[in-house]
Amino acid sequence: QVQLVESGGGLVQAGGSLRLSCATSERTFRNYAMGWFRQAPGKGQEFVASVGMSGSSTYYTDSVKGRFTISRGNAKNTVVLQMNSLKPEDTAVYYCAASVFDPATRPVEYEYWGQGTQVAVSS
Repeated sequence: QVQLVESGGGLVQAGGSLRLSCATSERTFRNYAMGWFRQAPGKGQEFVASVGMSGSSTYYTDSVKGRFTISRGNAKNTVVLQMNSLKPEDTAVYYCAASVFDPATRPVEYEYWGQGTQVAVSS
């Protein structure tokens, strides 16, 4: 069982930045592709970004390209989502997830999920 713990959410004004982190004690962390998803109130789950097992390949949904950056540190078993130029439409609960598939951009491809962290962007 892979346990994932997100941190770094909060309230920020439009145009601001937040840095989300996802940590795990899983020793085989490097064997998983890692992704971030979000779910806004009244909406379905949305893919945000993912990073492959080696960290060299990344994928983003179009609405965050150029604003968000995903990275991983296999030595520290962490994955980070740096979010810049935030917009009110980025408001959602953000979830970290782990997948044995690489690449992985669909929720069905992810087996392990964190509890989520709230991001709120005010206009």
